[in-house]
Amino acid sequence: MKRDELGDLSAFLAVIEAGSFTKAAAQMGTSQSALSHTVARLEARLGLRLLNRTTRRVGPTEAGEQLAATLRPCFDEIEARLASLSALRDKPAGLVRISSSALAAEMILWPMIEALAPDYPEVRIEVNVESRFTDIVAERFDAGVRLGESLDRDMIAVRIGPDMSMALVASPDYLGRHGSPSAPQDLVHHACINLRLPTMGNLYAWEFAQNGRPLNVRVEGPLTFNLPGLCLNAARAGLGLAFVPEPYVTEDLAQGRLVRLLAEWCPVFPGFHLYYPSRRQTSPAMALVVQRLRWRG
Repeated sequence: MKRDELGDLSAFLAVIEAGSFTKAAAQMGTSQSALSHTVARLEARLGLRLLNRTTRRVGPTEAGEQLAATLRPCFDEIEARLASLSALRDKPAGLVRISSSALAAEMILWPMIEALAPDYPEVRIEVNVESRFTDIVAERFDAGVRLGESLDRDMIAVRIGPDMSMALVASPDYLGRHGSPSAPQDLVHHACINLRLPTMGNLYAWEFAQNGRPLNVRVEGPLTFNLPGLCLNAARAGLGLAFVPEPYVTEDLAQGRLVRLLAEWCPVFPGFHLYYPSRRQTSPAMALVVQRLRWRG
């Protein structure tokens, strides 16, 4: 294989993973036309059509899918070997890409980055905030952050935060006008601010428990959002009850802007974990991030 052919294969794989010439070109720092020419050259050399091109998306042909399946582990191994060379440096270096929810990124990842960055300027960290579950292998992330109760079994999981619970909250003004629920069943008499889950698209059923027995409640109310922060804005404005992860409301509770309700009905569940594939070799930069994030509480 000629040296330039390796670059053509890398370009083809970038297009497959991005699903777009435009996105792949931006990631590679080249032009869309140059990238298209590179892939066309590869197709001509192989005598096979590798991509199906439409106005909206680019996808692999059967031959293209087979080639991509062959290339992915090879390029992963090359990247892992190159990353391991940084162990020979005085300090770790390289890129670590992490997929995370907004809450984990703000509460856990940012404090780690703020403390690590000055001492390790050659470690680059990219945090991609998403509310959906991300396939970190397919989308080539080094790691993801997820609650401990929803981790895949074939991943290495490292606890990076304390256990958590949900918090039912309302403003003092709302409670003054409508009173406080004494049990989850009383929520039918209250304006509840619904949260639409971005992962499934359905409304979140509020999860309670007592004495180990779960109780899920489908609530109703005039407002529905797909972001917990907007649910809290509505609760602060006295428009109803919100049910969100406890870290979102710590300051509101301390300042008296919100009041917590039915705390005895809100069970504790495993907090945030950093997870990454067990079969992938860990780079020194990734090992440093894991070491800094590991929960020691």
